[in-house]
Amino acid sequence: MRSSCVLLTALVALAAYYVYIPLPSSVSDPWKLMLVDSVFRGAQQVSNIIHYLGLSHHLLALNFIIHSAVKKSAWSSPLVKVTDTEFDGVEVRVFEGPAKPEEPLKRSMIFMHGGGWAVASAKVSYYDELCTEMAEELNAVVISVDYRLVPKVYFPAQVQDVERATKYFLQPEVLQKYSADPNRVGISGDSAGGNLAAAVAQQFNQDANFKNKLKVQALIYPVLQALDFNTPSYQQNVNTPILPRYIMVKYWIDYFKGNYDFIQEMIANNHTSLDVHEVAALRARLNWTSLLSESIKKNYKPVLPTTGNARIIKEIPQLLDARSSPLIAEQEVLQHLPKTYILTCEHDVLRDDGIMYAKRLESAGVEVTLDHFEDAFHGCMIFTRWPTHFSVGIRTRNSFFKWLKENL
Repeated sequence: MRSSCVLLTALVALAAYYVYIPLPSSVSDPWKLMLVDSVFRGAQQVSNIIHYLGLSHHLLALNFIIHSAVKKSAWSSPLVKVTDTEFDGVEVRVFEGPAKPEEPLKRSMIFMHGGGWAVASAKVSYYDELCTEMAEELNAVVISVDYRLVPKVYFPAQVQDVERATKYFLQPEVLQKYSADPNRVGISGDSAGGNLAAAVAQQFNQDANFKNKLKVQALIYPVLQALDFNTPSYQQNVNTPILPRYIMVKYWIDYFKGNYDFIQEMIANNHTSLDVHEVAALRARLNWTSLLSESIKKNYKPVLPTTGNARIIKEIPQLLDARSSPLIAEQEVLQHLPKTYILTCEHDVLRDDGIMYAKRLESAGVEVTLDHFEDAFHGCMIFTRWPTHFSVGIRTRNSFFKWLKENL
């Protein structure tokens, strides 16, 4: 009996050691966040072991674990019709919200899920519930694009999938089929999905056939650049759940089918050092530090290595492609983008990506709403139902819906 108590105490202590990570006092529901993060870290570690043993690619294993753990929930809305179909060969899940007698044509939103371009889907419960609620709250048609994932495809296939699905939906006969108003179409996404939404909005802005077809873009803690992994938010939130810096850089490497040997060098910004010729033009056009306020920078120290590794950009030129990093697009591309909503979280490595994009869009004359949450963390908007419900998840979702109601 005594030995059992000792063993149980040791196991509890070990579990507490694994779960506990230091978090800022201002973050929402810190102990719950630690528990959620520990589960996600555990899933990643199991998938890495599977990869190491040669049984499967770590992202395929991680995706299998996620889909097994978060299958479609029992929650649904009798007011929303849900259909799985294809738009020009791209899988989509369509959510048709209730119609209003006074509005025969509905607004519509094209939505892309997050997951580092590699995990999750339109069908997992978190995104199924988000899009169902969006369709019901907005009386809208929501097209959730199930774009193909790494490692089955790599950049720019994900961008192309979203572009094809969006173009298909914007055809007059398709809009008519779903009773969608052609003048009230928006594009949105969270995290990597926000990256895809921003990239496609820029692509459409340069396509004469589709220019001005999108009324709004709404970007939820979007990934927008891969030049600097030492912005203030990357430095301040280097190990913050649910997206530590190392994991974000690894997602970038996977997206481009790059070499894992480059991860540590990219974390040190050696891929964009001052001696890398390809980056010089971007540095001349963009001054990162001027796009952020002093209150954001805090104890920020820019990391600008004099010498680095030019081989990284030569092997992964996609790092400098605006389709992967919408923040680096030229001013001429930005100035005709639609009205924009950007939601950022204080405790998120990607916080400054969103803030800098908002600043650049404002400078280009675009009407922007920057919605910042001081107690929020990356991914919080999908956590609104028991047992992974966070107060800030509900507040961010409500704020997002409120903006869409007023602007779409």
